[in-house]
Amino acid sequence: MHNALSGKRVLITQSGEFMGPVLCEVFVEQGADVVANAETLVEPGAAERVVRDAGRIDVLVANLALRAPSTSAVEVTEAEWREVFAALVDPLPRLIRAATPGMIARRSGKVLVMGSASALRGMKRTSTYSAARGAQLAYVQAVGVELAPHNVQVNAIAQNFVDNPTYFPAEVQTNPRFQERLAREVPLGRLVSAREDAQFAAYLCSSAADCFVGQVVPVCGGWVTR
Repeated sequence: MHNALSGKRVLITQSGEFMGPVLCEVFVEQGADVVANAETLVEPGAAERVVRDAGRIDVLVANLALRAPSTSAVEVTEAEWREVFAALVDPLPRLIRAATPGMIARRSGKVLVMGSASALRGMKRTSTYSAARGAQLAYVQAVGVELAPHNVQVNAIAQNFVDNPTYFPAEVQTNPRFQERLAREVPLGRLVSAREDAQFAAYLCSSAADCFVGQVVPVCGGWVTR
């Protein structure tokens, strides 16, 4: 792709975490006017304020992140459940309410949720995180078909084994046990690079992807749902 996002004003949330840094870099390379906001959106009024401060936007990239707890299901507390959903799920309807009315009025716009494939197969000791990421994907599917007639495309990337500082920091990647797991579980034999993921995100936010509506696209290095 070359200048696929030229003329597009893009808001990227939690820009300092998860896929935020590389998304900002790649989107600028593709010609976008990037509004990078590093705030977490846990507080009820935060999402609306961040969208309002960004001004007119053509694309919203909902990049939401929180370190995944590794609690067994029977030990998950109300506080843990509430904290994870407050960070990963609750901001989505607030962002949609704030960002999409202008898109609907202009009959043009895109929303991309940077999600996780942890919702696509069972993983031990991730019940809270997987449930929250699954809620994100279900929300995208429902809102995507609702906004499609207004020419607003809402989609999600469901990723795992993608290089990023939040979930796969250097100390994890250099751990021999993780390297063994990578070789065992990922047909690609390596992490998907951050740039590969971000370039695909840029494609989904470009006019070339107008036919994608309410889609959840796995990016997992060949990781197969079992």
